[in-house]
Amino acid sequence: MLAVQGDALRAFEQAASAALADTAAQTMLTPGIHANYCRGVQRLEAAPQVEKLASGATGGPYDAQAALFATSAQNFLANAALHEEVFGPASLIVRCADLNELHEVLKSIEGQLTIAVHLDTAHAADRDACATLIPTLERKAGRILANGFGTGVEVGHAMVHGGPFPATSDARTTSVGSRAIERFLRPVSYQDWPDALLPGALRDDNPQHLARRVNGAPESEARRHG
Repeated sequence: MLAVQGDALRAFEQAASAALADTAAQTMLTPGIHANYCRGVQRLEAAPQVEKLASGATGGPYDAQAALFATSAQNFLANAALHEEVFGPASLIVRCADLNELHEVLKSIEGQLTIAVHLDTAHAADRDACATLIPTLERKAGRILANGFGTGVEVGHAMVHGGPFPATSDARTTSVGSRAIERFLRPVSYQDWPDALLPGALRDDNPQHLARRVNGAPESEARRHG
């Protein structure tokens, strides 16, 4: 979590720490995922100039205990190990001196599936500050949210669940949503083939009556102008 230092951030850290102390531990999907999470939390606990702000309640043998940490932007930028994701309920607050430093931190992180920006949309200064970040946000994540959280996906035309490497292996498409089929398609060109030997969708009479394009236009439109 990237934030500019000040009274608002201090109030947030206090509120988040208090809420986290009452958060129950949650069972992780596999013992291996739980073990990796524990190693990630231990790495943050041992990292220089990283402060542990709060921990959640303990649980069973494969339950993840939530944790909240904080560090300075300069320490984050100087320590590449802090950029590594801890998969589970652990967060690192990066305290930035001003918007310029926050932007430098943003530019330093790896590709993400989602990034959320929290701002007062009625406040001109917040809107202006956010506008300066948008080009970098677009390069860093496949889905950018305003005043929300990237929890859950749905199959729809506007759904993008992908992003720059290493968030996904192919940043050109999405793993969920209408365009997800593009991950499993490879174009093939049939040049000078007899009509009878073409796949049905490519024959002149289109016996399967599939929606298709002719010279880039929907077939019905192409025939009208044809």
